[in-house]
Amino acid sequence: MWEREIEEMKNAALLAEKKILEVYHSTFKVETKSDDSPVTEADKAADKIIKDYLKERFPDYAFLTEESVDTKERLHKDLLFIIDPVDGTVEFVNKSGGFSTNIALCYKNEIVAGVINIPLEQMTYYAVKGQGAYKEGRDKNPLRIHVSDRVGKNLRALISISHLIDKEKAQIERHKECFESVTPCGAATKFCRIAEGKADVAVRYSVETKEWDTAAGEILLEEAGGYFTNIHLEKYTHNREDVYNRDGYVVVNDLRNALL
Repeated sequence: MWEREIEEMKNAALLAEKKILEVYHSTFKVETKSDDSPVTEADKAADKIIKDYLKERFPDYAFLTEESVDTKERLHKDLLFIIDPVDGTVEFVNKSGGFSTNIALCYKNEIVAGVINIPLEQMTYYAVKGQGAYKEGRDKNPLRIHVSDRVGKNLRALISISHLIDKEKAQIERHKECFESVTPCGAATKFCRIAEGKADVAVRYSVETKEWDTAAGEILLEEAGGYFTNIHLEKYTHNREDVYNRDGYVVVNDLRNALL
């Protein structure tokens, strides 16, 4: 189930990648949105490319995207694409890498498929509920991925490149004896690193992330054997009227590590 959707989601991300990289390797303007976050031509163009592509193939599905007006009509639909065309725009603007394109499919408030494409790495990560998590280079040879088995010690933590807050710094310091390394990592790339076993834990106490930041990462991580919860270790539902992740989030390979 969802085989057609996941293939078309991957195709849409790759179509958007061409425009994203074209802008990234050029001189571009940066605008400021009403919430003081940056936006570029890449965000807007990729949003349109992805929406147009998927809407043509799935005309009855609803859309929730970072760069489009949310009309709330989606709340009455069972099937919804949740899209962040350029997740990590600050990193994109700073030319520091770490940005991605996130596309998730929600069915009756649950994420059932997700794609995270990392243009600068030429790598696509994806998952479908009950079918495992994979990464796929441009050779189209999928490799199944799985989280690490590290618990309680020698953990590799990931922190935000541009949005680290004091409470997160304090949490890392409080449990520093458990960590082998603490590495800055951009946006949804954190989910990919933990899903493929290259890192083990990340936490965000900030209330600023939204559904499109985490929905694709959630299914990827869970299908790789990991866990995505709020900071109270509760699962989020999806296609919410309030799209903010008000209770932060925890990304871990093993739920026992969430107790840190």
